[in-house]
Amino acid sequence: MTEEEKPRSDDPRDSLHMLPLSTIPIETPVLRRALLVKNNRLETAVEMFSGAESGSGHIYPADLKDSFPEVDQDLLDADVKKIRKLGLMPSFDVYSCRISLRSLGIEVNSQDALRLSDQKNLELADRMKEFTRPLILQVFGSEIDGTDSASDLIGLLRNPDKAEAMRRLNRLAEELKINVTEIPNFIEDYGDIFLSLAYFRDRLDHVVPIIDNFLSWMDELRETWMIKNDRPKDKLLAGVNADLSDISGSITGRFESFDRKTKDFWDDISAEQFREVRRLITDHHVTVGGVLCGLTLKMDHWKRRFTKQNPGGPQARLEFIMGEILPGLDQIKRLEQRAGSVRK
Repeated sequence: MTEEEKPRSDDPRDSLHMLPLSTIPIETPVLRRALLVKNNRLETAVEMFSGAESGSGHIYPADLKDSFPEVDQDLLDADVKKIRKLGLMPSFDVYSCRISLRSLGIEVNSQDALRLSDQKNLELADRMKEFTRPLILQVFGSEIDGTDSASDLIGLLRNPDKAEAMRRLNRLAEELKINVTEIPNFIEDYGDIFLSLAYFRDRLDHVVPIIDNFLSWMDELRETWMIKNDRPKDKLLAGVNADLSDISGSITGRFESFDRKTKDFWDDISAEQFREVRRLITDHHVTVGGVLCGLTLKMDHWKRRFTKQNPGGPQARLEFIMGEILPGLDQIKRLEQRAGSVRK
């Protein structure tokens, strides 16, 4: 089965831009079934319905009270206040939500709502091997089949059946300054941290090639007589090119730094090194999630709108860039810049 043929999850928990309102305590019944979504302009809206035939019904938070005059207005007012807070979040991926909801003082109905689906875990299994392999080698001295996830590893490490594995396990516990019985908790923590990294890297690898194609498509526009004879518009397009290139390069470099820190941990295992890796990755969840959310929404919208069969003329391309790509691009750029560089 090729990569394109593999089934993909459509569970909102696996999305960068969708948050089921059932995740949080919402009192207005009609809203409990709705989704909070980011559109390609990075505006937040409540999606009441969506379908191939019906399209989607979006209501901005400011319009909710006028849209439902028949419901209990006191309950709705309290819900709108929560929704407005949620709208400040740059991304709705589960990892950013864990941090952002806590900082906003908003509870969740179930912690399962802030975990990736089983289907997404399956999709990310190959990427997770990159992080589980060094741990398996550390304990068993060789690779072991059937240990793609943290739960697989926990089961294996609870009852290691080889004396050498037990010796290595005790050494790992000593290096981490924990009791050997705490190793399963470490594995669970380790697995969750690196599952988040695998998830975000999967999204990065999805969007970067589309950005490259978009920039080429935009370069074609800049070569037309319409733009060559209009210096202000050419300058505007050059700015979009520079911003997208800078953002893409910066976030790619961030992942390279994550990789270096992970390698440092396995080269010199210690509790302090693991805390440093965990802090580094989790401290960047909101930034990485927000940047990838914005880029993905814009690039996927472009990919749906223009195809090889219908690449669009100069005027259509210019209108799309000005109307759909520019709005919110500064927001993505500021988010990436505020994060600062990852320490080497």
